[in-house]
Amino acid sequence: MQKFVGVDYFNIESLLSEDEKMIRDSVRDFVSAEIIPIIEKYNRDGQFPHQLIEKMADLGLFGVTLPQEYSCAELNNVAYGLIMQELERGDSGVRSFVSVQSSLVMYPIYAFGSEEQKDYWLPLLAQGRRIGCFGLTEPDFGSNPSGMITKAQKVQDGYTLNGAKMWITNGTIADVAVVWAKLNGVVTGFLVEKGMNGFTAPEMKGKLSLRASVTSELIFDNVFIPEKNLLPKTEGLKNALMCLNQARYGIAWGVVGSMMACYDAALNYAKSRIQFGKPIASFQMTQEKLVLMLTEITKSQLLNLQLGRMKDNGTLKHYHVSLAKRNNCDKASEIAILAREILGANGILDEYPVMRHLANLESVKTYEGTHEMHTLIIGEDITGISAFE
Repeated sequence: MQKFVGVDYFNIESLLSEDEKMIRDSVRDFVSAEIIPIIEKYNRDGQFPHQLIEKMADLGLFGVTLPQEYSCAELNNVAYGLIMQELERGDSGVRSFVSVQSSLVMYPIYAFGSEEQKDYWLPLLAQGRRIGCFGLTEPDFGSNPSGMITKAQKVQDGYTLNGAKMWITNGTIADVAVVWAKLNGVVTGFLVEKGMNGFTAPEMKGKLSLRASVTSELIFDNVFIPEKNLLPKTEGLKNALMCLNQARYGIAWGVVGSMMACYDAALNYAKSRIQFGKPIASFQMTQEKLVLMLTEITKSQLLNLQLGRMKDNGTLKHYHVSLAKRNNCDKASEIAILAREILGANGILDEYPVMRHLANLESVKTYEGTHEMHTLIIGEDITGISAFE
């Protein structure tokens, strides 16, 4: 297999530090060696490649921006973004696993947990010895999480939890779930551990997207949650949304990996596929598609780099992340469609990665805020008028 060298038309490489390039290249090599050779089979079988967990932990890919005292790498946010980019070149489901473990489990424990919770859970999660998931979305409340009906009630020495969550990445295999429920009407975070009485996490089957990822329901039937499992620093829905903002940031970077995989496959195919006595890359309409793909990749790369620098210097706002997530997911889907067109009938075969990425992007475009919801988040910021209600 030809070595993947990346897509960098505007020499963005020159804007990265040596450490950022080294981290990106190590993950790029890992994806080429460990993910791409096996992912089509796991996607076809609808299974997550569990053997990757230990290998990704050994690379230090979980919770990479958190402090070293918790066995984390303490990298900057640009480096984290580059990791997400390279993982999604392999598969959106693998990137989702790392994103959930890092942004939606380790981050809320670090940001809202007690010292005891951080000292216990973060090293285990960083080392891949424990797996986590994040429970916010409910069967009837996706884009409107404030309407959640999952409730916690105070009892002696703890709380009882009742309700259900849906579309939960890693749910069935998770050792701990960061679950959001209303306690006296206020959205509050809890750590729900595998094996607690009344807690079940059945896997959702029949997916035609993110097939190499575990997606689950979480069901709580009078689950007793001890006092020590309350996330003590949560103060309402805004804390859950802060977690989503971390995940959206990773998605904005991640889909560029899907873009690059589709573009690379289409370019190589176009240069080798002969029709009418010459490569289809010589035809104007094919070149137009390739140029459009390259242009949108480059724009997304520049958007992400500035997004990461803003996150690192503390000037990033949630609507900046919305713009990047909205734009990049939309353009990634367009690129995957164009790549499939260039590959023709071969584009639907899993000999090539394009159709898998196209199907995955249908989910990635929807989760952590739909295209429409991010439009309204940006619209509210630029007009000062909320269109949500």
